[in-house]
Amino acid sequence: MTLSATITACADEPRVALNAPDGSSRAVVKLEVANTPSSRELGLMYRKHLDEDAGMIFVFPTAAHQSFWMKNTIIPLDMIFADEHGKVLGIVETAEPFSERPLSVDGDSLYVLEVNGGFSRRHHLKAGDQMKFLGFVPSAGE
Repeated sequence: MTLSATITACADEPRVALNAPDGSSRAVVKLEVANTPSSRELGLMYRKHLDEDAGMIFVFPTAAHQSFWMKNTIIPLDMIFADEHGKVLGIVETAEPFSERPLSVDGDSLYVLEVNGGFSRRHHLKAGDQMKFLGFVPSAGE
């Protein structure tokens, strides 16, 4: 039996707040949610534009070492990897479009947030920051 990630929708549109360890806000991102194998596989491939305050959150069934690539991805992206508690483990900054080189950080991630390249630097995001989910509750289901 395999688990697939599901999202329990709330009234608000899905967003994630990115906060410093002291709780101060760094940024809020409007989200598209990739929580099925097919949506995670497609990701942001073939997109020509992503709003500055928008991104895609990949929700996995279990925390594991995640690796991404940029095949068929036109937009340079930052990839923010977080554990099951939403703690940022590491960031891959400004990934090269169309590259098939695997990209990852140390540790087991349950979530990976993709945003425009340079977003992390502009908002001073760092390992140890915290994701707080707004407008949805990520959970694993069957």
